[in-house]
Amino acid sequence: MSAMMQPQIILLKEGTDTSQGKPQLVSNINACGAVADVVRTTLGPRGMDKLIHDDKGGVTISNDGATIMKLLDIVHPAAKILVDIAKSQDSEVGDGTTTVVLLAAEFLKEAKPFIEDGVHPQNLIRSYRTASYLAIEKIKELATSIEGKSLEEKKTLLAKCAATTLSSKLIGGEKEFFASMVVDAVVPGGTMRDSFLVNGVAFKKTFSYAGFEQQPKKFLNPKILLLNIELELKSEKENAEIRLSDPSQYQSIVDAEWNIIYDKLDKCAQSGAKVVLSRLAIGDLATQYFADRDIFCAGRVAEEDLQRVAAAAGGTVQTSVNNVIDEVLGVCELFEERQVGNERFNIFSGCPSGRTATIVLRGGADQFIEEAERSLHDAIMIVRRALKNSTVVAGGGAIDMEISRYLRQHARTIAGKSQLFINSYAKALEIIPRQLCDNAGFDATDVLNKLRQKHALPSGEGAAYGVDVNTGGIADSFANFVWEPAVVKLNAINAATEAACLILSVDETVKNPKSESAQGEAAASAMGGRGRGGGRGRGMRRR
Repeated sequence: MSAMMQPQIILLKEGTDTSQGKPQLVSNINACGAVADVVRTTLGPRGMDKLIHDDKGGVTISNDGATIMKLLDIVHPAAKILVDIAKSQDSEVGDGTTTVVLLAAEFLKEAKPFIEDGVHPQNLIRSYRTASYLAIEKIKELATSIEGKSLEEKKTLLAKCAATTLSSKLIGGEKEFFASMVVDAVVPGGTMRDSFLVNGVAFKKTFSYAGFEQQPKKFLNPKILLLNIELELKSEKENAEIRLSDPSQYQSIVDAEWNIIYDKLDKCAQSGAKVVLSRLAIGDLATQYFADRDIFCAGRVAEEDLQRVAAAAGGTVQTSVNNVIDEVLGVCELFEERQVGNERFNIFSGCPSGRTATIVLRGGADQFIEEAERSLHDAIMIVRRALKNSTVVAGGGAIDMEISRYLRQHARTIAGKSQLFINSYAKALEIIPRQLCDNAGFDATDVLNKLRQKHALPSGEGAAYGVDVNTGGIADSFANFVWEPAVVKLNAINAATEAACLILSVDETVKNPKSESAQGEAAASAMGGRGRGGGRGRGMRRR
């Protein structure tokens, strides 16, 4: 009787939302599935674009997984993990952001029936980690190295990797043109067209004063002086008091101000520099002075652009014009100011350091150019990764099918439940070729059956076969040059497995809206200074 009379234990504040156990886990899996459904249709060369309209009225058109995930503003705590892995894939590798979200959601989807049937999540996590390790080892084994090839061969191979990335983007129609440009940007050497590559630095013309038009706009092998000082006539009236006994002395003070600026300008001209750039303003007097001496100048150059010129041309930014020696001046083969559309660009090409390249993009609309920039970012990252890691695998879902086959085969050698779990992991990997087919409007079941048959050949000749989005059949991805760096797949499988395991290991979510609002009130009262803040503060510390 006494046991029945025991008071109820209240552990959490009233209004706290706690969800735990199996329903909570299933709910988290469903949330991740909903997120994946948003980006699902953007995968591959036939992927659709998403138009995202934000609260400020800005419109973004993109099919880059990471961009979409960032703009969605997801609030579900479990689904946020998918946003994080898309961001990490973007920063680590640059491409494969949609892939990583799809894989994580598919691993969870395959785990869902086991969870509902009462399987302990830790058993699934253990098997998924094993499968992930096996998959990664298999990718390393299947990867083909592009080391030891001549520069021309290497550039051709890297262009193929860039074209594979760009084929799924808005600028896919111009992928050959942009692919070669991206490779030339990463591997030195290049050509120019309407959107063009500068082997060096290019930035928009800065604000200029009268006299600017008289300056020469093209130099061969100029010396470049980089400054972080103002070249303007300053009247020294701040904090200065001068008492004159004779009005004629006033002229000497005015002359002194002019002498200061002329002294600075003479030193710039004597340094032998033909191009003078400054982060601060170069006034009308200085502009005219330089024009008379056939020197080009630009003031108010952005810090970032100035640093890029310094890195490329080999100069050092000066905070004084005294004692300017040759060692601090930069050089380049050609400097010119060129008209591009409505804008004028200052272009430094043939820089000795050669580590800097600039791509100037042109297009019909702002959204299009922004998406082109995101697409090129992915392609540049891919070429850089392929150059650094120098191993590539077959794209078009070929590597996913091959790992799936290998894991199914391996699962048969395992006794116990783990066989089922590794099998479900293998099945989840098929989402990539399946989604490629769905997005291209082909019969996924038909294509996947053909792929399974090809990959199951004992000779192993079908290992490179993937989806052919042009014909709706299957094709040798390697022969068709649908390649991607092995590091993209390695990172995607690693991140997706980690995310899936993390979500599977969560069995309770505690959400306390009241404590959040109480903290807000406490902060507000402390700000108001009504004296109540101290009491609240002590209470919070005690808790």
